[in-house]
Amino acid sequence: MELKRVVVTGLGALTPIGNTKDEYWEGLISGKSGAAPITYYDTEKFKTKFACELKNFNATDFLDRKEARKMDKFAQYAMVAADEAIEDAKLDLESVNKLRVGVIWGAGIGGLETFQQEVLNFADGDGSPRFNPFFIPKMIADIAPANISIKHGFMGPNYTTVSACASSANAIFDALNSIRLGHCDVVVTGGSEAAVTIAGMGGFNAMHALSTRNESPETASRPFDGTRDGFVLGEGAGALVLEDYEHAKARGAKIYAEVAGGGLSSDAYHMTAPHPEGIGVIAVMKNCLENAGLKPEDVDHINTHGTSTPLGDVAELKAISNVFGDHAKNININSTKSMTGHLLGAAGAIEAISVILAMEHGVVPPTINHTTVDENIDPELNLTLNKAQKRDVKVAMSNTFGFGGHNACVVFKKID
Repeated sequence: MELKRVVVTGLGALTPIGNTKDEYWEGLISGKSGAAPITYYDTEKFKTKFACELKNFNATDFLDRKEARKMDKFAQYAMVAADEAIEDAKLDLESVNKLRVGVIWGAGIGGLETFQQEVLNFADGDGSPRFNPFFIPKMIADIAPANISIKHGFMGPNYTTVSACASSANAIFDALNSIRLGHCDVVVTGGSEAAVTIAGMGGFNAMHALSTRNESPETASRPFDGTRDGFVLGEGAGALVLEDYEHAKARGAKIYAEVAGGGLSSDAYHMTAPHPEGIGVIAVMKNCLENAGLKPEDVDHINTHGTSTPLGDVAELKAISNVFGDHAKNININSTKSMTGHLLGAAGAIEAISVILAMEHGVVPPTINHTTVDENIDPELNLTLNKAQKRDVKVAMSNTFGFGGHNACVVFKKID
């Protein structure tokens, strides 16, 4: 069968550096850091006292107060970003065939704050199991796409992909395939996460995964820098409306880019550490290019997973050099996590939005906070350090990897 072409017709973003897609983009190209001291709880006894929280966000500005109380933050974030993307796509919700509109969402953890609070409440009580009746529906990771579909009446495929930090890239690839194979005309996809909590920060600190640069939070996320000491936790959501090209063309939709293809692989190596030679990362990028029918030399820009961890950054860049050879030196490589922090299950979505907007505007956002050369990184690679660079981006790739060795990669191209 002939596969359908799939395009992006709507974008929505709720991030630590901007609460809309336009604000997010302005934050990216200006090199804005979203890191600051945590405001949600007392951090006195925590090793890491900062994160990339959302700024000036109030769920009830977007959602009915009663409905918002029934949702964990991660689901609230999903609703807000999805609504922006749907509005941006200018979908006519009265005429679209809702049986052929799906919602495929990514979340690495789900309702962590809800789970944490209910367990703490139980521990403080007399042992009676007095749990909130919304405990389970607020916590489960699949509730975000459920809420989106309930609000808009979308009756196509509806589920959550959970592959740690690769979750929303996984969701985008699944959404691509749902439309390619003719199961849907439109899919709202993306991811959300809200793990800046006592449990989230405490757990990642226990693993020694987080930066502890408490004296300078805004410079703590420093991918590829020789002094990097771990990632900075972020929160938020990213949403994309994917659509059958012919369906989009027939309704005169604005098309941001074509979703050229995607790839998946596993490191099959370690629970949390990447393979030192990037074997799984090599495989996922090759899978992605083959799936898209593209050659390595077609790629202009790669938004890396680039979390600012000592092992991960080096392994990924080694893999890029392996896959792209001499052409790797011609690619604008960056890590927008230097600005947003690491949004875990939402990372793939907001980084996909970044590469799509880089294509639209002809500018690649920087990797900020780079001051010290890492001798283990090829100095000839263009890591787009500290300042945005103009570039005519025709093909752009986004890499996202997760604990457990989950690797996902999606590639976009300018529409012909």
